[in-house]
Amino acid sequence: MKNLLIVIAVVVVLALMGGCSYNGMVKSDENVKGKWGEVQTQYQRRSDLIPNLVSTVKGEANFEKGTLTEVTNARARATSIQVDPTKLTPEAIQQYQQAQGQLSTALGRLLVASENYPTLRANEAFRGLQVQLEGTENRISVARRDFNESVQAYNSKVRTFPANITAKMFGFAEKGYFQSEAGSDKAPKVQF
Repeated sequence: MKNLLIVIAVVVVLALMGGCSYNGMVKSDENVKGKWGEVQTQYQRRSDLIPNLVSTVKGEANFEKGTLTEVTNARARATSIQVDPTKLTPEAIQQYQQAQGQLSTALGRLLVASENYPTLRANEAFRGLQVQLEGTENRISVARRDFNESVQAYNSKVRTFPANITAKMFGFAEKGYFQSEAGSDKAPKVQF
């Protein structure tokens, strides 16, 4: 009888530990999903600003249309890729990040090209949109950092003992991080 009580006590303790681990993983998973939603919100904000920027530039400058077309096409590609928050695999995040990176590159070219057009730079609407885009890029950076921090906390929880046993039992898998762009470890050259 005494052995039976010990076995029952051990089972109860393990069940409580597993339940706590499970609830903690659910909370961490929801936090990751929320942070991912914020990342998408900031990218959407940028995407919504781009048509205004392109319209302003079209109205003020007559430089090569290829730059504007490239920005428009990059925006279309970036908004066409959607990542399901329940499937934040490293591959899915990399694909999403790649499309957003192409858009960032196109915007950079547009802003550099605008330097050759003093009337465009002097345009108040253009300057306002530049400030908005800069602020949005900063917001994206903060949202990505917050997302990576929440993924780190979640992945740590899923991989540590004894929670890793509960994680495997209930299908909690590691999530992917945002990675820096290839070559971003080298400072860009500024030439005048």
